[in-house]
Amino acid sequence: MVIFVLQNVPTSLRGELSRWMLEPRAGVFVGKPSAMVRDRLWSMVKQKSREGGCLLIHSTDNEQGFRMEAHGDTSRSVRDFEGLTLVQIP
Repeated sequence: MVIFVLQNVPTSLRGELSRWMLEPRAGVFVGKPSAMVRDRLWSMVKQKSREGGCLLIHSTDNEQGFRMEAHGDTSRSVRDFEGLTLVQIP
């Protein structure tokens, strides 16, 4: 499972992502692309997000069962704490 959460990004970027994933709510994309497609989409999102904030959450084989990555201007930051992913609120 792959989830993208986008804030303050160009509408064209959201349109491009909607070709690959479902957008159940504005700026939230859900789907199950392959790892290669996921990584290419994430690269595209980071490149085209401008000043917006982006969050990628995908399932993986670790203790939590998922991995999170953040890019750009997000109100919260993702931190790795001894192998656990935590969200830090400034």
